[in-house]
Amino acid sequence: MLCSLLDTSFAMRPLCASLIYVLAVLGLEAVMQKECEIVGILQDKLKYKERLYYMKYYFPLNYTVTVQYEEVLRTSNVSRLRDEAITEPSLRYLWFHVSSQVVLKIRDVLPEQHPSWSYTQELCDLLEGLGAEYEKYKQGDMDVVVADLVKRIHDAEAGSNRKPVRPKALLDNCIKVMRMLYSTPCKWDCA
Repeated sequence: MLCSLLDTSFAMRPLCASLIYVLAVLGLEAVMQKECEIVGILQDKLKYKERLYYMKYYFPLNYTVTVQYEEVLRTSNVSRLRDEAITEPSLRYLWFHVSSQVVLKIRDVLPEQHPSWSYTQELCDLLEGLGAEYEKYKQGDMDVVVADLVKRIHDAEAGSNRKPVRPKALLDNCIKVMRMLYSTPCKWDCA
């Protein structure tokens, strides 16, 4: 392709392969940079005070949202998936889908006049922007385990066990897993 356009000589092939590798890495880094930018804004929105304010103080005492078992993504789940050799892009893809569904479920229980509605709408908008970045990934590049989990998350008829979870706990899990998955590639200091 690119190499055949440049030169077909045997001596140029290693140089051409190196060039293609560098271009691929730069392309991946550009995509990751946009992801990091969006996730950085999301991290600011998910600060502890905001989660406490909008997801606890504005909700009735012991209020819960019913979610599928797969929509409770904890750092321990991610560690287990890492042990099963699931790739980091697949784990970030899974985190995106779980977080999107959780935020939508929280927003859907709120009337538009509720003080937390605009906050959850902002989170939805940021996740939608991240979703546009994830559209660039090929579905075939995702691990089978992750593809199956994402399918179950989006299939309301999957018959998965459901569990009641407090809205703040859902967003606590969201940011903990996000920091776990993005701190290294985005060069965050999560201290």
